[in-house]
Amino acid sequence: MQKLSREKAWQLLTTYVDDPSLLQHSLIVETIMRHFAQLNHADPDVWGIVGLLHDLDWQRYPEQHCYKTAEILRTAGIDEVYIHAIMSHSYGIDTDVKPSNLMEKTLFTIDELSGLIVAVTKIIPSHRINDVKVKSVKKKFNRSTFAAGVNRNLINQGLAMLNVPLTDIIQECLNAMQANATALNLN
Repeated sequence: MQKLSREKAWQLLTTYVDDPSLLQHSLIVETIMRHFAQLNHADPDVWGIVGLLHDLDWQRYPEQHCYKTAEILRTAGIDEVYIHAIMSHSYGIDTDVKPSNLMEKTLFTIDELSGLIVAVTKIIPSHRINDVKVKSVKKKFNRSTFAAGVNRNLINQGLAMLNVPLTDIIQECLNAMQANATALNLN
């Protein structure tokens, strides 16, 4: 497998994305993916780049989500490992590419969950990720009217694929985000 550098991935991302919220989301997912890679003794650079680029086409080509990213990455000569993982994060919504390994299943699970965690951060008085607790996220997870755009069904599907409880995934997402709160602009 030919690895993609973080610098080249960032160049690609910022060529297609300039929306500050989407850039922040990409950085958050990258951070969480790196954290999970380390927990699973995998390559944090590969996992992180997959997280960083997973929504590469969302701003410009939402109707071609994932497919346009695949086209862009193939044109740039990027390894299929990245492309398959990115395609699989939208399994059952935009693609029929099923997550088939731990990296892909993790991305599938944490993409939506990270958005819920950010939404919880925005409503607490301090607006600081370091003050967010698992209990608060879990409570909001169970309220479908809160952050209604977050697809809880996808998160649950991902949890089933990973065979881990929601509490554990939330805690590890918080660990990653809290350790990088300043860089992620979540303070």
